[in-house]
Amino acid sequence: MAQEVAPDYFDPLAVDPQQARDVARWRRSERTRLRAERDALSVADRKAVGAALIAGLRGLLEERFDGARGRVFSAYWPIKGEPDLRPLMTELHEKGVTVALPLVEVKAAPLVFRRWTPEARMVRGDWNIPVPSPDAAVVEPDIMLAPLVGWDDAAYRLGYGGGYFDRTLAALSPRPATIGIGFQSSRLATIFPQPHDIPLDVILTEVGVQVSGERK
Repeated sequence: MAQEVAPDYFDPLAVDPQQARDVARWRRSERTRLRAERDALSVADRKAVGAALIAGLRGLLEERFDGARGRVFSAYWPIKGEPDLRPLMTELHEKGVTVALPLVEVKAAPLVFRRWTPEARMVRGDWNIPVPSPDAAVVEPDIMLAPLVGWDDAAYRLGYGGGYFDRTLAALSPRPATIGIGFQSSRLATIFPQPHDIPLDVILTEVGVQVSGERK
């Protein structure tokens, strides 16, 4: 399946129905493959990756964002084998950073961000993901994490295919700084970006920063 779409076949500026179908089919195949690899990791390996990412993200925030002080930091609640960064969420909260979590309130609409604290009442959101309850304050992120199924060296993200992340970035103004969080093994030559795909500012894996722009 991965060989069905060759890089020299792909024109990112074209909107060709057949090309779009080929790319969509390739992406579905890659999501399945990459998630299977992720699911096969041992508990010890997951913990090691999570610890390395927390250390790397802590350093990145200090270096580029003054530790996120005075900013709204949007994290994510880990699902489907994603790296668990919840200890860092608690750490940032204890340092006075406003931490938020994204949630779906309207299907096919931009995400909403509600404030999270370790004591926050959580409810089940879409896909049974725990999210802050409706009485939590709505905020707009200055820094936004994006869990990655796959990624490429142009900082494009392969997600789960719902389009929520790109839809949200297109709607937010000013646009937050975006940090993709993923596994080094999920690097791809390209995700074959489509016109609606928006690149991230930084890609961070357990190895360190892989792609980084100049936004502050």
